[in-house]
Amino acid sequence: MVNNPILARFPGISHLVQSKRPTLQDAFRNPGKLPDFVSNCPSAMRILDLLGPLSWADFPERNLHRNWGRSAIPYAAFSAACLLKLNEHLVSMGDLRQYLVEHPAFIWLLGFPLVPSLRYACGFDPNASLPTERHLTRMLREAPNSSMQFLFQDSVRLLLGYFASQGIRAGECISLDTKHILAWVKENNPKAYVETRFDKTKQPKGDQDCKLGCKRRHNQRSAKEAQATPRSNPLPATGLSVGEFYWGYGSGTVVVKVPNFGEFVLAELTQTFDQADVSYFFPLMHKTEEILGFKPRFGTFDAAFDAWYIHDYFHRDDDTQAFAAVPYSEKGGYKVNERKFSPEGLPICKAGLPMPLEFTYRDRTVSIIEHERGKYVCPLKFPEPAEQPCPINHEKWSKKGCTVAMPTSPGARLRYTLDRESQVYKDIYKQRTAVERINSQAYAFGIERPHIRNGAAITNLNTLIYTLINLRLYQRLRQNR
Repeated sequence: MVNNPILARFPGISHLVQSKRPTLQDAFRNPGKLPDFVSNCPSAMRILDLLGPLSWADFPERNLHRNWGRSAIPYAAFSAACLLKLNEHLVSMGDLRQYLVEHPAFIWLLGFPLVPSLRYACGFDPNASLPTERHLTRMLREAPNSSMQFLFQDSVRLLLGYFASQGIRAGECISLDTKHILAWVKENNPKAYVETRFDKTKQPKGDQDCKLGCKRRHNQRSAKEAQATPRSNPLPATGLSVGEFYWGYGSGTVVVKVPNFGEFVLAELTQTFDQADVSYFFPLMHKTEEILGFKPRFGTFDAAFDAWYIHDYFHRDDDTQAFAAVPYSEKGGYKVNERKFSPEGLPICKAGLPMPLEFTYRDRTVSIIEHERGKYVCPLKFPEPAEQPCPINHEKWSKKGCTVAMPTSPGARLRYTLDRESQVYKDIYKQRTAVERINSQAYAFGIERPHIRNGAAITNLNTLIYTLINLRLYQRLRQNR
């Protein structure tokens, strides 16, 4: 029974407004049941083919019935509209709203609550059926990221299912990297005068969530960059610390490359910019194992991830071929291939003698995780003093001899002993370009300079960007098939 007396006079459009509309997934499976004004809209059918495969029926929706009687905007409709905004390269929420008003088929298809009106052929008022631009912006920062993560993980499920149908076990090799995101504040504008631009204790007023961090930093300058040694500072100009500092956020992604098919995002995480690159590793690996159901055998990273615990993660006693392809970083003052180990795993001193382990202890300060470290000492001093002196007359021989403190984990040795000139290492490391291509796609969607001033909104936006990247790959795979 039709309660609205106006719609009762026009039963032809009454069912379009009051009947239960199908989800995007149902509409994707049964396009023949769509209203004519939807099926005749090429843009709507194109987006339906892109977003339809997701499990919209299982979307974790909020309570849509409020105490005052008016239905709330579904998070599913809002999420789909944001994916539409990204795909169509619409700049602002105002542009998105105008686009939806001009294409009412999207309003019906995405699931926005409809306001009946006889003035329009579609049976509802497009302008009145949509929330305001300000409301859409507020929803982006208030919507729980778990809802966006559902869509992202479902896009991963679609891709893994497709590759499994082709007899491909995706995820054996992963690549991980981070992407910097500049906050929309005047402190990041080099043309704006800011007295304390890089003072981390002075939070920018434009964004209360962003943090100050360094994009890249090194302590060596090339001959072209080197300036004259400053008179007020006796440090040589070639050794001054050089870096690029910004207020903002960081996005870490785990990417899987499938040869002859493409690459997709397996896991993602957004943090503030003051977090180190290695802080993304364990949270992303935890998500990766949950999605895949197993630990990847190979991983490829840049030099920022050259840490013992990353090598230790991929080390397996039952699989000697698994390893992490990471360029060597001269941490601790040792150059590549300079530190040697005995067959028993003991470090070898400069005199060529294996150094015995004196004691172990728990360390909570050197690395981002608590771990066991060992104190390795001179073999001519421990456990009993030897009669012969040090063969090379080490400078510390008169005291306790040379000592080394390092983690007892196998990853601490693998970091030094990994053969980075082997063909296997080079083949694995080449797959790191997959994460660079993903970052390039994300950059095209505006991930680097979002016009948003809230950390929660940026987190939701990043999740939707990676979801859209996966959906585009899945659409290409279906079309090629």
